[in-house]
Formats: sequence, C-alpha cells, structure tokens
Amino acid sequence: MGQQLERITIKGVEILLVDPPQLDVDWVGMDEPLSQLLAAWADDGSDPPMQPRILGKPGVGKTSLAITAAKRMKQDLYITQCTVDTKPEDLIISPVIADNGKIRYVASPLVSAMIKGGVCLLDEGNRMSEKSWASIAPLLDMRRSVYSIVAGVEIKAAPQFRICVTMNEDASTFEVPEYIHSRLQPAIHMDFPTREEELRILRGKLDGPSDDLIEAVVDILQDSHAQDEDLSIRDGLNIARYAYRLLKFGPGLNERQALDQSLLQIAGDNRGTLDGPTLV
Repeated sequence: MGQQLERITIKGVEILLVDPPQLDVDWVGMDEPLSQLLAAWADDGSDPPMQPRILGKPGVGKTSLAITAAKRMKQDLYITQCTVDTKPEDLIISPVIADNGKIRYVASPLVSAMIKGGVCLLDEGNRMSEKSWASIAPLLDMRRSVYSIVAGVEIKAAPQFRICVTMNEDASTFEVPEYIHSRLQPAIHMDFPTREEELRILRGKLDGPSDDLIEAVVDILQDSHAQDEDLSIRDGLNIARYAYRLLKFGPGLNERQALDQSLLQIAGDNRGTLDGPTLV
C-alpha cells in the first residue's frame, strides 16, 4: 500500500493534501537573483509577502532558484507544472472517485502549500489560460485565498505561505493578463551563468567526464550565449553526460569524436570548430 495522504476538514469537507517532492539542488553562484527572491518573500510584519515572477530562457536555473530559496527559508516546496491544458480545478481541488465509489477531494500542490504554510512554484506560468489565472487571482492580493467551486469551500493561505511563478521567454508562451501581471511583482531576471559558474556546476554534478571535456563543453555554452543562441546549462550537462557515455560504452571514439557526436545529437548540429582545451 502507498503512503497515506494527510487529510484536513474545511467546513465539513474532507480534503486530501499532496506531499511535497524531495528535491536536492546545489546552488552555484548567481547570488543576486537569490537575494532578490528572498527579499520579495521576506515578512516585515507590515504587509503580505510579494509574488515574484522569475524570467529567463529555458534551462537557466529558474526552478533551481525557487528550490534553493525555499530551502534557505526551511520550508517545503511544492511545484505545479503549468500547461495550456491546466484547468482551474487542477490549480485548486480536483474530485476523484474513491474505492467505495464516493467522491474524494484532492488538493493541488498549490493548495497543499497554502494549507501547510509551504512554498509553491507555478512553473512556466505563462503557458496557462486566462481562466486558470482568474481562479487564483484572490490568492495574489490581500485576500490570500482561493475558492473551490468543485468542493464548495474557500481556502485561506497560512501566513508562512509563499508563491512565485517562473516564465520562459520563448515563442510557445502566452501573454499574462494585465490584472494578473500587476500582482506578480517584482520581476526577477535570470541570465546564463558565467564561465566560472558553469564550470563549477558541470564539475559538481558530473563525476565521470574529464576536466578537458568539461571545459570544452563550457566553451560551447559560452560561445552559444555570445551568439544569443539557446544552449543552456541543462544542455551542457546532457552534452557532457552523453559524450562520457559514448566514450565508455560507444564504438571506440576519442574525446573529440564523442563530444562532436554528443553535440550533434543533443543540440541538433555540430556548431563548428571548438576552441579551448585540445581534445584528442
């Protein structure tokens, strides 16, 4: 049997709460956005915490930033992955059929964080429709609550509750309604890491690849950033990881050949001659 979910009752309605995911992130550098997020969430006793939006291209570490900030505050982080298909009940409370045929009400990660006093990350929020945003508008102002039409109850956020929204800067997203946009302040912008930070991130997360291979991958990333292309630290990790696997399990390639092959399969093209450490 699976772990039993925690239950609470609000005005006679029993609601099941979901558990937060177990996440482990080592934050490297980029102190400025972390300080900005913690400042936005700070409780100075005079007004509610702010609801920042974290902006940046895919793979620059927006989710990792929220995870790190929640850990600094010693609070559980709940994540809601937003899509164009996200419905209001997905954000608040969903009805499910129990084994006995009766309806059970299951709280979303957002509502679970509200009740438990955790942190909620709405990931890629600018993929959601206006109808979904409208359902949580009261949460993003002084009311600090949501209303579940499905369960017929209003749910108020605990004082410790914090929320932020990540937004990717790409063509597959939508304009956020102005009345929501004005509630999602401040804007915290994230850029690509510096060369030193990328070296530390890749070296810290990857045990197998050689230092020369790691440095060559960072050269590729830095060249991509300089040309305003879209290779991210996530891409760099995958390029280095796959190149190492090709070296270990592939058909007798050297490091340069393995890196070229990995770059072709991960990034979609060879991206030309690599500068930096010589790979043989």
